[in-house]
Amino acid sequence: MRQILKKGGALPDLTPEPAPEEVEAEDAERGPLRRCMVTRERRAKELMLRFVLAPDGQVVPDLAAKLPGRGMWLSAEADVLERAGKRGAFAKATRGTAFVPPDLRQRIEDGLRARIGDLIGFARRAGQAVSGWQAAREWLQADRVGLMVQASDGSPAERARLLGLRRLPAVGPLTAAQLGALFGRESAVHVAIARGRLAENIAAEAARLAGVSMPATILGHPTPDDSRGGHH
Repeated sequence: MRQILKKGGALPDLTPEPAPEEVEAEDAERGPLRRCMVTRERRAKELMLRFVLAPDGQVVPDLAAKLPGRGMWLSAEADVLERAGKRGAFAKATRGTAFVPPDLRQRIEDGLRARIGDLIGFARRAGQAVSGWQAAREWLQADRVGLMVQASDGSPAERARLLGLRRLPAVGPLTAAQLGALFGRESAVHVAIARGRLAENIAAEAARLAGVSMPATILGHPTPDDSRGGHH
């Protein structure tokens, strides 16, 4: 119980002290870390997903983490999302009714792909992205590349031949048609992103997408044993 100073001495303030969980909720969106409401682990917010409750009680993914309202955070992992639904984590967090749409995971995936497309488009307009085998190869040889974005339906063998022994991060969040549309062409398999913040942001969004989607969209360095695909 707090004290309020008044003339003649201190009188008791009957306002109760906030409960520990309320204090935690107030501090939950401060600083660079967020606590997953399922695993209770604190992780960098860039690796997590924020949700808010709409006025109609529906759980809404807030991928940009800018919507008003108390945020509910989950690690960007498919099993964590599934456990949150089964355990009623959203309703517990809001202490009320929370409707989880059956296509929540698909909404998250679609939203993340849209964000990645927007970032790649911005990089292209800023002169920080090129598409096509030859253009990407020239950037690789000039040591300008911070991230390779490869078509998810492209050839692992072609990807391996382009990258060679270079240990560059590579992601595959979009199809060849989706990448091509960003560059005004029918398809694009290889997109090189210059070093810098845009490359980092695209990689972070691709990591979140890989966490919640199947198959994963973070690409490795396969051996060239697949003859499909071509140079785009």
